[in-house]
Amino acid sequence: MDRQELNIRLPQLVDKIVESARTQPGMTHLDRVLLPHRDSIIEMVTKLRELVFPGYFGKQGLTAENVQFRLGELTVEIADILYEQIRRCLRYRKRIPDGAMDDECRECDHAAAELTHAFLTRIPAVRELLAADVQSAYDSDPAAKGTDETIFCYPGLLAIFVQRLAHELYTMNVPLFPRIMTEYAHSLTGIDIHPGAALGKSFFIDHGTGVVIGETCNIGNNVKIYQGVTLGALAPDRFVEEFRSRKRHPTIEDDVIIYAGATILGGDTVIGKGALIGGNVFITNSVPAFNRVTADPPKLKYRERRQRNSGASEFSGDYQI
Repeated sequence: MDRQELNIRLPQLVDKIVESARTQPGMTHLDRVLLPHRDSIIEMVTKLRELVFPGYFGKQGLTAENVQFRLGELTVEIADILYEQIRRCLRYRKRIPDGAMDDECRECDHAAAELTHAFLTRIPAVRELLAADVQSAYDSDPAAKGTDETIFCYPGLLAIFVQRLAHELYTMNVPLFPRIMTEYAHSLTGIDIHPGAALGKSFFIDHGTGVVIGETCNIGNNVKIYQGVTLGALAPDRFVEEFRSRKRHPTIEDDVIIYAGATILGGDTVIGKGALIGGNVFITNSVPAFNRVTADPPKLKYRERRQRNSGASEFSGDYQI
């Protein structure tokens, strides 16, 4: 087949693709209300990172004298995106077409303005929490050479930063928007924290890849977790819809450390204050305060080494775990 023949066949291929789209309505969004714009929300996250950590990201060379102008500019830009995307989310929830302008539409638009204002007023409080997270990352990791390094380089801090801001929108009952934010962070870091999770002060995720923290998880202050940790739900055997509205994920109290690969499941599971959870354990029951949970270490079985003709020893499948 040459290019000319391919061009001749393209209209037929398009017809088949269009027919596929029409016969799978669950995979299309046609003749419906506008969705939030994912790229705009990602742009807002980038601007929020510059707003929260001025001088680290985006425009550099800021001084104590000119920082007010830059932060003011960013706040206006963020407010514009926030208002438009929250407005879309609220209209989406009520199935209101974008061009409509009745009383219900105006109610959504007024609510979007109120929510935008409420979110921006929360920025200083979120920055205070993030400052403690930054310090915790430095204090907890001897490899860190300073807090600049934790802000610039640590994926755990990036995931926590996005989640803390998304959580504000989640508590305001804004649909879709907060989940888009946290899934964007998930795609960058490999760390999946649902925007509904409640994170305490001085939270630290080291390395981070493969960490999963569910929607109804409550985490206390000064908690540290490592890569591959899952704070999840026990899969329901029935009544899935009822299960959605229940607390499904564990509670982690203050000063807990959870090492790599641990899995902790269930809404009734509480890991008590000061507990230490060892690597690769599987927990579905509560752990009392100041207890240590570890898996039995593997038992090694050794076999005698074999000899080559040259006299050099080698391993040839002669060990077991």
